[in-house]
Amino acid sequence: MIKPGHSYNAACHCGSVQFRVTISENDKPPRRCTCSICRMRGAAAVSTPLDGIEFLKGEEMLTKYQFGTMTAEHYFCSKCGIYTHHKRRSSPNEYGINVACIEGVSPFDFEEIVVFDGVNHPKDNDGASHIAGYLRFTQD
Repeated sequence: MIKPGHSYNAACHCGSVQFRVTISENDKPPRRCTCSICRMRGAAAVSTPLDGIEFLKGEEMLTKYQFGTMTAEHYFCSKCGIYTHHKRRSSPNEYGINVACIEGVSPFDFEEIVVFDGVNHPKDNDGASHIAGYLRFTQD
């Protein structure tokens, strides 16, 4: 399981992009949101400070995508297309890291993932994050 303050190796699907990430000391369990891009990519994310990511290989393989306010920066491997991380709009001093890129971790390792209301983004409203719901994974 992912522990705040610990460092982990991570990579995209094809291995072209490899990095080491240190999870924020005060990070909460992985989360998702309902904004248009998160809804479509379906990834769960954890946070790291901007200096908490070190690229070991393939940083030049990353492609940046922005939309809407052009504040958040979403990064994808240009070879396999996997979303690796993004610079957060709600907390621009942090990156959101795709938990599925972290070695030995799967979004299915978490019984519950909080889903935040990204359609009504805190930067556009009262500044507070609102929970839209929860994703739960149970095994038969």
